[in-house]
Formats: sequence, C-alpha cells, structure tokens
Amino acid sequence: MKMSSLETQTEFHKKSETTAPFDVQLRGSTDFVLITDHRTSQYRSKEQLLNKSEEEEQSCMRKIFRKKILYKRLPILQWLPKYTVADAIGDLIAGITVGLTVIPQGLAYSSVAGLPTQFGLYGSFMGCFVYVILGTCKDSTVGSTAIASLLTYQVAKGVWQRAVLLTFITGIMEICMAIFRLGFLVDFVSGPVSAGFTSAVALIISTSQVKNILGVKSEGSSFIQRWISMINDIHNIHVNDAILGCCCVAILISLRFVGRIKLGPKDTREAKWYHSLMNRIFWFMGVMRNATLVITCAGISMYLESQGKHYFRLTGHVPEGLPIPAVPPFSIESKPGNETLGIPPVEGESFFTMISNLGYGLVIVPMIAMLENISVCKAFAKGKPIDATQELFAIGVANVANSFFQGYRGNGGLARSAVNNASGVRTPLGNLYIGLVVMFALVYLTKYFYYIPLTVLGAIIISAVIFQLQYHVVKPMWRSKRSDLIPGVVAFITCLVLPLEIGILIAIGVNMLFILYHSARPKVSLETIETLEGYKFLKLTPDRCLIFPSVEFVRNLILKSGNKTSLPVVLDCTYIYGADYTAAKVISSMVEDFKGRGQKLIFFNLKPSVVQIFEGLKCNLVLCYNAESLLEELKKPETPSMEAECDLPSSLMFDTGNGDNHSTASTITLTKYRTKY
Repeated sequence: MKMSSLETQTEFHKKSETTAPFDVQLRGSTDFVLITDHRTSQYRSKEQLLNKSEEEEQSCMRKIFRKKILYKRLPILQWLPKYTVADAIGDLIAGITVGLTVIPQGLAYSSVAGLPTQFGLYGSFMGCFVYVILGTCKDSTVGSTAIASLLTYQVAKGVWQRAVLLTFITGIMEICMAIFRLGFLVDFVSGPVSAGFTSAVALIISTSQVKNILGVKSEGSSFIQRWISMINDIHNIHVNDAILGCCCVAILISLRFVGRIKLGPKDTREAKWYHSLMNRIFWFMGVMRNATLVITCAGISMYLESQGKHYFRLTGHVPEGLPIPAVPPFSIESKPGNETLGIPPVEGESFFTMISNLGYGLVIVPMIAMLENISVCKAFAKGKPIDATQELFAIGVANVANSFFQGYRGNGGLARSAVNNASGVRTPLGNLYIGLVVMFALVYLTKYFYYIPLTVLGAIIISAVIFQLQYHVVKPMWRSKRSDLIPGVVAFITCLVLPLEIGILIAIGVNMLFILYHSARPKVSLETIETLEGYKFLKLTPDRCLIFPSVEFVRNLILKSGNKTSLPVVLDCTYIYGADYTAAKVISSMVEDFKGRGQKLIFFNLKPSVVQIFEGLKCNLVLCYNAESLLEELKKPETPSMEAECDLPSSLMFDTGNGDNHSTASTITLTKYRTKY
C-alpha cells in the first residue's frame, strides 16, 4: 500500500504556493493601510479607522437586516402577504371562540396565582398582540395557564408586585436565552421528569380549588399541609357551594366528552347534512362549556341576589377598564394597615429584596415556560420543524409587554391551543381577536363578573387540570425501560412535598445522576477470536467514548481480562469518538502495564482526533486500521523492546466534530505510524 508522509504533504503545499500566480501570492487584506508620511499619517490613520468602523457597521447591519433573517425573526412577513378572505374568516371565528374560553379561565387562574381576579385578564391580551408579529405556531395562544399560575403563586407568594416583576425579569431572561440560543436547556428535562412534574401540578392546583368548592380554609404551602388544613376545617363546609361545585364539575366533564361525539359514517364524504350539523353542535357545546356555565350560573346568582337570597360566595368587585400602562414595580412601598377595614399593613421591599424573595424562580420559571411552549408547538407542528429560538424570543417579548400592563406570566396553553386549532384558525392573527375579546370584557363586562360564584371558577380549573395527570405514560415506561420511572416518581413526590422550583431541580439532578452513571459504566463486550491462520486474541469493544468518569472502569476491566490470559488484547475503538486528558493519562499507564508483563495491547480503528489526545502524553500506542495490518501485528513476537508497525490506509474518513457519525466527512492523508517500547 502506498504511503505518504506529513513531510511530503508540507512540501506539496509549499510547491503549490510557489507555483501559484504572482497576484495570488500577494493577495491580502486592504481594509486598513497605514500611511507613514510625516505630513498626513495622523490624519490618514484616523480617517481610515473611521472608514473601517463604518464599513464594519454597515456590514453588520446588512447581515442583521437580510431578507432571510427578517423573515425568520418576523414571521408575520411570511404569511401576511398571502393572507386571504378565507383566512380572515377562520381567524375571526377561532379568535372569538377562544376569547370566550380565555375569559373564564383568566378569572379562575388568577386565584391559583394568589392574585386579585382582574390580574388573570391583565396578562391575557398584550401577549396575544405580540405573538401575532413574532409567533411561528398558528395554533398557539399566549395567556394564563395552570402551570404558570401555580409557579407564580409559589414564587411571588401572592404579592402582585413580585408577580409582575417576575414576569418582566423572566421575559428578559427568555429574550437573552433566545439570543444566545440556549433553547437546548429544555433537553435536560426528560419525558419522565416532565410527566411527574405535570401530574404533581395537576394535583396541587386541584387541591387549591377544593377550598372554593367546599368553602373551607386551605392554609399551608405544600400539598399535604393544604389537605390537613381543609380536613381540620371540614365542619365549616358551605353546603350550597359544595353542591353547586360538584354539579359544575360533573357538567363540565360530561360536556367535554359530548364535544367528542361523532355521528354518521367515518368517511365524512358519505355523511349527511344533519350528521355534520349535529357534530358541529356537539363540538360547540364542548368548546363553549366554560363560558356557557359561567354565564348561566352568573345569571342565576344575579337573580337570587336581587331577591335578597345569598346562597353562594361570589367573585366580588372587579375593577372596570384596562390597566394603565406603567413600568413594572422595582420596589414595594410600605403602607400602614387598617384594623377597622381588616386591611393588613404592607411591608416595603427594595429591588434587591424582591429579587431575593423570588429566588430560584427566576431560573426555573423560564425553563418550565420554555418546556410548556415547545410542547404546544410540537403538538400542532404536524411534522414541520420548530424554531425553538424564535418561540422563546416571542414568549419573552410577550411577557415583557404583559409586565407593563400589570399582567403576570403567560405561556402557550395546550388546552386553549387545541380549541384554537379545532375552531379552524388559519394564522397567528387569531391571537389579535382573542386579545380584543379580553379587552372588551375588561371594559364592559367586569360589573357582571361580581355575580360569578367562586365555586364555578374552582370547578372550571379542576375539570381542566384533572386531565393533565400523566398516568397513561406509566405502562409504556414500565414495558420499555423501568428505570425511567425513578426520576418520574421523584419529580412527582418532590413537587408535591416541596416547593415546585425545588422539586423540579431535585428531579433534574436525579435524572442527571442516571445519565452520569451510564456514562461512567459503559458496556464492554469481550470475545475471543481466532483468525484463519490460527492466531488468537482477546477483543474488547467499549460502546462509548472514554472520558474521566468511565476510563478507570474500562481500564480495570481491560487489565482484569488481560491478566486471565496471555493472548494479545485488541481494543476495538470503533465507538470511541472522544476522550479527554484523564483518559489519556490512564491509557498511558495501562500501556505501560501491558508492556511490563510482555503482553500485546493493540488499538484497532482509533479515530485520529482521539490519537492526537493520547499522543499529547506520548502514549506508545500500537494502532491498526484494517484486518491485514492487525494480522501482521499479531504475527510479530512480543519482545521487551521492539518496533511495531501498523499499516494505515492512505486515506481515512473521520468525523468533523458535528457529533454525528453520518455527518459530512473529510479525507486526510496519514503517515505510517510507528511506536517504540
């Protein structure tokens, strides 16, 4: 086999440079030339520096405002020129339908966040307007969600100034994460951890609303403490509220299943007109169940109140009108309380005190929000690629806009987006109509919100979140990989017992321990192979890279296997795509161990990038890259001092660093490799 050395390559490059055209040899950068004329050097150099900086600014601006970048970062430019009348009708119908769903949800979720009722609506319109311009998923809508509301409560502790500041800061953080492309952080939250977290959130939120249905006290910060508090106060149950709440939960769940009824043949082309009409009526009943129930119960309550009959606890006064745009509160002013009116005093907080009180929530909330938003986009992507960076940027800007209108965190809600999709939305412009419906409600309907029974809002939340229990993933995980249940169960239990931000961190940490354990304990296959010529050797094949957690385990296994036989040991490095300094140091000592007892250790198919790492410590490796060179090496006797040659192929395909074995490869020329003992 013909071999070429590195010296030959160097000479070839030098010759190619020498024989190149004269103008090519002298080609260089002319962006800045310093004139040394004593009369003009100072002024010329300044002028050229200014010209260079202007050219760099213009080049940077051209890159930023390229058509491709603008279309990617302003998705409205892609679909707006193609907008049709049919799109407008579809978006209008879907926007009004979802808007009527958002209003009762916003009123209900504000109690989950521990905030006054109006704050649920304050955070449900500006984010929609922003998403029209920056959003990529036509089905996604931005507003109050169960997870965002519960996280806001556990982080802000029911103080609206903290909740608004949390919205602002986490929005800024999401924008920064999008700029630095940190969307990959969501990959550290595995499926089992996400399922356990979502299930715990569903139970916690349901528990928080049981107090509204039963009319009992619910105190404490954890799931168990709330149930103990409610059981201790069960003798103060409001019977009317309890009956109405249980009936509302039953009605909402029934209407949910009614909305899925399909009459007629499965092939829609064979369905009669009355089949389509009835299916549409059933669907409308399922979609509008929340709004219908709220309107009906509010009407009944209004009538009873006019008759002087106070059967139910009501929502109470909701401020009329839109919130006044203002900068998010960066501090809290202290206010004295009023014992006569039962108003507690308000303690003042500086900006740094508020940040300290928000704590881990500033990191956890954007992570969970990103996970929730990407999940919504994936659910309706239909196989299309998702621009996670743009979605992160859109949600970040939406929440910054929310914070200027006293709104708390808004994310993309899966249930609300499903209604949007089923309503026939065509483009993200449907969010515009959702926001307008919410604004209309704040301006004209708040006086009627007074009569909505609290138990109805609790029933709406319970009937929505109870279906977020991820019990259906347990059986598939048990059948596929049972160990995945451990981080899921840990996430479920810790999020129930501890604050959510602490629970999810512990669950992610446990999941990372599993990953580190698997990386530290690679599987190594051992087999004794005999060639046709009668040469035997022991072959060991690790299934992953050699890094500091795993290399000592692999070394001990190789030494242990080598001590049991006098056969040459061949380490198949096909799957070793990376290594580090610690691995090189351990491999170097292992080579010396084999040399000391006169046993051959051959590295087969070791990638050049890994060879360079090992050679940094001058490891005397015996390398082989094909069966012929391996056979020749096996034929050679092992002596205390010898020179071993391994023929390498004249060209070798190696990974360019993309982390994918099927990525584009490059061809390099290798020298004949010699190792000396």
